[in-house]
Amino acid sequence: MKKEKSESWEWVKAIVIALLLAFVIRTFMFASVVVDGDSMLPTLESNDKMIVNKIGLQVSEPERFDIIVFHAPGGNDYIKRIIGLPGEEIEYRDDTLYVNQEPVSEPFLDEMKHYYDGEVLTGDFKLDELTSESVIPEDSYFVMGDNRRRSKDSRDIGPIHKDNVIGGASLTFWPIRNIKITE
Repeated sequence: MKKEKSESWEWVKAIVIALLLAFVIRTFMFASVVVDGDSMLPTLESNDKMIVNKIGLQVSEPERFDIIVFHAPGGNDYIKRIIGLPGEEIEYRDDTLYVNQEPVSEPFLDEMKHYYDGEVLTGDFKLDELTSESVIPEDSYFVMGDNRRRSKDSRDIGPIHKDNVIGGASLTFWPIRNIKITE
C-alpha cells in the first residue's frame, strides 16, 4: 500500500512540474498565434500558425523589417513588419521607402508588386501627415503589412510602443506546406 501511495505521489509531482514548466514557457518565452487576414501576404497567409519568440526582443532591440506581434488598439493582436525605428523620419514617395531622406530597398515586396502588376503598392505619405510627429517617437516602431493595400497598420493606428510588442514572429509551423523560418 505504501509503495502505491509513493508512486502516485511521484506521478502527481511530475504532472505539477510539467504544468508549471508549460505555464512558464508559454507566459515568458514562446506563444503560438494564428494569422488572421491577408495583410502580410505573400510572406504569411491567413490561418498560418506561428511561434512568437517573447524573449528575443527582451534580449536585443528589434531591427528594421523584423516581423512582430503586438497588442493593437481595440484589443486585437496584429502581425506586421517594422518599417521605422525610434527617432527616424519615414516617408513613402513613388512606391519607395525613404528613411531619413535616404531610399531603402524592400525586397520582400517584389512578389506583391508583381501581383499588382506594376500598380502602386504603397501610397505616398510622410510620417508627420499621419501622426503630427516628424520622427518616430522614442521606444516606438512604425509597422506595416506586406500587402500594403489591405493592411491596417501604423498608417491607421500610429506608431507601436515597445510595451505593446508581444514578440518576434520566428517560425511558421502550420500548415505543413508553409513551414518556414519567418523573415
